[in-house]
Amino acid sequence: MNEELPGLKQFDLTNRTAIITGGSKGLGLAMGAGLASAGCNLVLVSRNQQEGMEAADLIASRYNVQCIAVGADVTNPSEVKLMVETAYDKFGRIDILINSAGINVRGSIEELNYQDFQKVMAVNVDGTWLTSKAVVPYMKKAGNGKIINMASTLGLVGLANRTPYTSSKGAIVQMTRALGLELALDNINVNAICPGPFLTEINKSIANSEEAKKFIVGATALERWAELKEIQGAAILLASDAGSYMVGSMITVDGGWTAR
Repeated sequence: MNEELPGLKQFDLTNRTAIITGGSKGLGLAMGAGLASAGCNLVLVSRNQQEGMEAADLIASRYNVQCIAVGADVTNPSEVKLMVETAYDKFGRIDILINSAGINVRGSIEELNYQDFQKVMAVNVDGTWLTSKAVVPYMKKAGNGKIINMASTLGLVGLANRTPYTSSKGAIVQMTRALGLELALDNINVNAICPGPFLTEINKSIANSEEAKKFIVGATALERWAELKEIQGAAILLASDAGSYMVGSMITVDGGWTAR
């Protein structure tokens, strides 16, 4: 009976290794702290090497895990390849990938230019695809793995003046489903988290605007911004054995936004 119903043991990540892109701040760092609290070793990836090192030191000082920082641009295939090789050389395994690197450019389609659209798609979509492609051979060789993509509530519902971001997150939703089906029989679970309005650096500029009050905070049943720690439960679930029967799933952490 104990083996059939392991309880909290399913959430144990002791000695596993996770790569987290965009891991030096915001939701990436919050998820890293959550995984570290469950025993997971971390590779925090950031374009800002100094910022990544400070984040790694913070995690290592608070949890009894190993945590390193790697500087890489997820839109650059050679840097992504080197980043994954560095992680494997350090830990000898890659159990988990969280694709958290992302950007947002707001504005109407008339205000934005094509470069704005391309920039968002390159980081949010191309970066997720490239990093996933780079880790899959390691996970296949090990016979298991967890890939967690960061989609968004705005990959499921629309919002005006967000065409680059909503397009990119809609693409992540479909990429997650397709890759989940592709890798299921390799014992690699691919799923996504769809966060609602978290008060991250990317959103601070609009946090107190009338638009935020009406269309963001006002859209949630809880009528507030989410705290960073509230993303951790979903991340631990999808990274652990507890999520072993989940394939191509979208977990919304949105305060009730999409329930309406």
